[in-house]
Amino acid sequence: MKKLILALLLLAGPAFAVGLPSDMLPDPAQEQRARSIGRELRCMVCQNESIEESQASLARDLRLIVRERVAAGDSDQAVIRYIHDRYGDFVLLRPPFNLATLALWGMPVLALGAGLMGILLLRRRAATAEPAPLSPEEQARLAALEKDPTA
Repeated sequence: MKKLILALLLLAGPAFAVGLPSDMLPDPAQEQRARSIGRELRCMVCQNESIEESQASLARDLRLIVRERVAAGDSDQAVIRYIHDRYGDFVLLRPPFNLATLALWGMPVLALGAGLMGILLLRRRAATAEPAPLSPEEQARLAALEKDPTA
C-alpha cells in the first residue's frame, strides 16, 4: 500500500508545480489557459522543462507573470510575446526558425550528413586500400602451406 501511495505521489509531481493555491487563478478557464501557455515556455534554470513542470523559483516567477497577463485579458499569443520580448528565443520551447536559430535547427541535419559522409569515406578507403605485402617469414609459411596444407 505504501508503494502505491509513493508511486502516485511521484507521478503527480508535475501537477504540483504551481505549488501554492494562492498562485492559481480563481477562474478555472483562465487557469487552464495559463497552464497551456506555461507548457510553451522553457524554464531557463532547468532548460528541458516547461515553466509548468519546473520547481525552480524563476519558473514560479514566470508562472506568476503568465497568470497576471492572462488575468489582465491578454490573448495567449500576447502573453507569449510579452515573455519572449523580455527573455528572447531561448524561453520558447519551440523557438522560431530564423537566422539566429539556424544553427539550432540545422545542427541535426549537419550532424547526420557528417556521419554519413564519414561512413562513406571509411568504406571507400577500405575498399581501395591494398593489403600490405607479406614479410619474408609469411611468404615462407605460405609456400610451406601450399606444398603441404596439413602443416
